[in-house]
Amino acid sequence: MPTQEFNFDGIVGPTHNYAGLSRGNIASTRHQRAVSSPKSAAIQGLRKMKFVRDLGIEQCVMPPLPRPNLDFLRRIGFAGTDAELIEQAYQADPVLLAVCYSASNMWSANAATVSPGSDCRDGRLHLTPANLTSNLHRSLEAVETTGILRSLFDDRSLFQVHDPLPATMAMSDEGAANHTRLGPSWDEPGIEFFVYGTEYFNATAPRPKKFPGRQTLQASQAIARRHLLDPDRSIFAQQNPAAIDAGVFHNDVIAVGHQNVLLCHEMSFHHQAATLEMLKARYTASFADELQIVSFSSAELPIHDAVSSYLFNSQILTRPDGTMVLVCPAECESIPTAKKCTERILQSNNPIEEVCFLDLRQSMNNGGGPACLRLRVVLNDRQQTGMHQRVRLTDELYNQLLQWVDQHYRDELAPDDLRDPQLMVENHAAMEQLG
Repeated sequence: MPTQEFNFDGIVGPTHNYAGLSRGNIASTRHQRAVSSPKSAAIQGLRKMKFVRDLGIEQCVMPPLPRPNLDFLRRIGFAGTDAELIEQAYQADPVLLAVCYSASNMWSANAATVSPGSDCRDGRLHLTPANLTSNLHRSLEAVETTGILRSLFDDRSLFQVHDPLPATMAMSDEGAANHTRLGPSWDEPGIEFFVYGTEYFNATAPRPKKFPGRQTLQASQAIARRHLLDPDRSIFAQQNPAAIDAGVFHNDVIAVGHQNVLLCHEMSFHHQAATLEMLKARYTASFADELQIVSFSSAELPIHDAVSSYLFNSQILTRPDGTMVLVCPAECESIPTAKKCTERILQSNNPIEEVCFLDLRQSMNNGGGPACLRLRVVLNDRQQTGMHQRVRLTDELYNQLLQWVDQHYRDELAPDDLRDPQLMVENHAAMEQLG
């Protein structure tokens, strides 16, 4: 089996709702307290997984986390039976109840930062689960996600799943949403590109004024050290603070890279020209080839259209025949400026030969597009055999998951429905059957 990239997508959980918990995420705030459809959300996500698998690309699934997280409520002072905990939290502050019901681990791009063995000095695949300290509801995921990743990649001779970084603002880590690996081949060492929102210890460094810069330089540097990366093949660049204030809470909302291609907006990086020149020079020196960069101006794609369409949160995928396809959210087809940009991508000098549009509206309304829903993991032949096999998507597993969703998920979920103890009972039954 050749070394190849696997996509690990999170299954949208049965408590998918619009609580608006993510500060700086424009879509999340805009749809706060709207009625969600957990069933539609899960089906849309599963259909995307099957679409990718049908392209001939390896696709895996990651389970939802058990919710509600009642341990969180007990840790912050609530007591009593499970039903009493839920009612007490609702009465005290419905936001706290929404936190313990959050299904945000569906966006597995935030699960971890991943470096393939070809990039790491010890030859093992390294994963650092994100601590996600920027948002309370997401910070609850770190320990649970670490356990899942260690069960998927449990052979210590092949994999190293680290503990999350210390859960402090200085080490705030949002995972692969701020990390891109570039290189023509997955078998040889690549260039690992880390993008951060703020330098925690540098008071004079530029910072966003409205929203937080969620990823710190210190966290990105710590991950590079942990993963035993070559310093000459590790690049660190800062996000444009103005873009963060415009709703670009992660780098994958404004730039996407894959193998020898990078798509980006002119507001992607602080010192944009210097950052792109550094990437091109390092790429050419490493591979005797050119990095194909397609950049879009604000005149072509206003920043609010970039955020609304999530063009840069699309997935770039390589088919078995070596051709590339860009998988975009349907909004990229309906927003005229974004649609024109997809047309220019096909006309530009880059390996992308096809653009596809998928309906992921339930996830998009909460601020997550195609790339948010997947974690990229490059595996060699031994690692493919050594990983947990039951998560690989097959037709049988796909149909089983569809039936499971149809049986256990609600068609609609309003914010006040979280108060219903029956929802907790339904979720426990669903997770027990999933196994």
